[in-house]
Amino acid sequence: HVLYLFGAPGQQRFWFLWDRLFAGALGAIVLVDQRRISDSWYAIDRLEHQGTPFVVACNDFGDSHAADDVREALDLDPAVPLVMCDARSRESSKQVLIALVEHLYSAVPQGETVS
Repeated sequence: HVLYLFGAPGQQRFWFLWDRLFAGALGAIVLVDQRRISDSWYAIDRLEHQGTPFVVACNDFGDSHAADDVREALDLDPAVPLVMCDARSRESSKQVLIALVEHLYSAVPQGETVS
């Protein structure tokens, strides 16, 4: 399997690209800045609308909220994984990718494969 990563800027002027970017995607990561949680609502809404599985990576810059507070602020479905991370850290970023792959595989019925 090959993992392709594409980034989408969060600014509103780029929102028109998102539906095309998500088309055919197996999954996505929403990187949340805890200082601007509300900026993440649009991305989450679009992914839910498209039916694209996703995980939320909550970037921790040291002055952080509890994971439960972030989940509540984003009104996340309990089935959506929320991973605390430091996007500046290679190891932490790797753990977010692993969480996404595990989430994708957990949604696949036994005997089927992710293609």
